[in-house]
Amino acid sequence: MNRKSFLQQTGLLLAATGIPGVLGAKALTRRSVPMVVPPYLSKRDTIGITSPAGYITLNDIQSAVQQITGWGYKVKVGRTIGKKDGSLGGSDAERLLDFQEMLDDRDIKAILCARGGYGIVRIIDQLDFSGLRRHPKWIIGFSDVTLLHCHINRNHQVATIHSKMCNSFPDDWSKADDTQVKTILSIQKALSGEKMRYEVAANMNNRLGKAVGQLVGGNLRTLENLSDTRSDLYVANKILFLEDVHEPLYNIDRMFWSLKRTGKLEQLAGLIIGGFSVKADPVPADEFPKDLYAIVNEKVKGYHYPVCFDFPVGHQRNNYALKCGSRHSLTVTMQGSSLQEMR
Repeated sequence: MNRKSFLQQTGLLLAATGIPGVLGAKALTRRSVPMVVPPYLSKRDTIGITSPAGYITLNDIQSAVQQITGWGYKVKVGRTIGKKDGSLGGSDAERLLDFQEMLDDRDIKAILCARGGYGIVRIIDQLDFSGLRRHPKWIIGFSDVTLLHCHINRNHQVATIHSKMCNSFPDDWSKADDTQVKTILSIQKALSGEKMRYEVAANMNNRLGKAVGQLVGGNLRTLENLSDTRSDLYVANKILFLEDVHEPLYNIDRMFWSLKRTGKLEQLAGLIIGGFSVKADPVPADEFPKDLYAIVNEKVKGYHYPVCFDFPVGHQRNNYALKCGSRHSLTVTMQGSSLQEMR
């Protein structure tokens, strides 16, 4: 066998088996499949509230229920609300059944996860999403819900909404500050079909440029845990947004190395860095020597896409709704950055 023939057959074998190495970052790409955008909601449409992750009480979701009904929607409260199994919102079987019933209920047009925490990974492989593309509906939430965003984006190509959940709705709207009000109202805007646009102040650590692509992302720790699973996110030619909470700097550095070594960072159209709350080292002298900006810029050195820091998304008050899977344009200039949803 000559060398050319050997290389051709080897390449075909690697492509067929999905083995990384020669393919490198190409192993994380896929053929283009049109993204399905669920129907936007009209008055009297129903939003289901369920807790596929952490425990939450019926009282804890009342402010969200009141606000959603005030927007003109109906609410169906799932059976996991008030259920408790340790830190979880009921047993695995209860959370699985509740979420599945809401997926299959044609009258429910959107599913709002009540809170994050942990638990979706315990049921994700048993959920049947086969009807979601035929009868799409909005899945809403963040944090642990990042798993749902990634799994649905990769396997079913249906847009979702990354946003605050029930435990973030203010108890007293008359006392809510401007940021609380705007971030919650951004959920309504996303559900009603308004094109999302956000302006961000300039940051000296940004990298200038413009990108157009599908918006994907979420919690960095969750994304890293999905590597090489059925829920692993395809990021080629997409705009990736990342956020995390209570992680030490060395762990943030490790997770960004993981993104780089798996080829994800080199494939991007653009990168958005949201809120990152850093957990300080108990021994200050042992603190990791690089801050978040240095960690990120070290990993993207050599790539040429725009990078935006301090975007209002994450485990923080200014956590605005983002439509995962929808095409967006990201523009980063000396004057500031903008993220604009496209049609």
